[in-house]
Amino acid sequence: MSVQAAPLTELPARSGTAFVLECGDVLTIVDPEGEQVADLVAFAATDPREALSNGRTFDYEETLVLTSGNRLWSSRSEPLFSIVRDDVGTHDFLLAPCSRDTWRLCYDGRHDDVPGCHGNLTTALAPFGIEADMIPTSFNVFMNVEVGPGGRLAVRPPRSRAGASFSVRAETRLIVGLTACSAAFSNNGRCKPIHYRVDQP
Repeated sequence: MSVQAAPLTELPARSGTAFVLECGDVLTIVDPEGEQVADLVAFAATDPREALSNGRTFDYEETLVLTSGNRLWSSRSEPLFSIVRDDVGTHDFLLAPCSRDTWRLCYDGRHDDVPGCHGNLTTALAPFGIEADMIPTSFNVFMNVEVGPGGRLAVRPPRSRAGASFSVRAETRLIVGLTACSAAFSNNGRCKPIHYRVDQP
């Protein structure tokens, strides 16, 4: 079945939003300027206690490299998304959304003037009854995290270039949170907007 393309919406730098996806909807995330991360979280609309799970996803997909053809799973072992397009092939599902605690513990207090992705997701998801402690580890679209010797994690510049696109299909009705990441270090030193659209079958 063909999908009718919708117009792109701009998510300003260091901001977040939330919305509902119906089963079969395709969410496309576009990096308009390049080297910008987007944090993606999701919850089952019927019961938001069921959320996106990195651990379940790693278990069932048997890989840390999630790309076209892989699925993203829930805490109750249900598929939430199928990845249907991936221009970049490098994303992160290990690191939590950045927050004021991130600034305090990892950035020596820098960026304390912004709430981070966790704060932006908390605000955006509140109307859906989703509280801060319910927000899981995000799927960090375009984020480039290397696992080095001894398991050491290193955040590198994203490999996405201007116009790079990533699309997932909702496998059930979902509440989705999405950000334009607030951590400058994750975005090669400069926070930029993210574009997105929802295409309906």
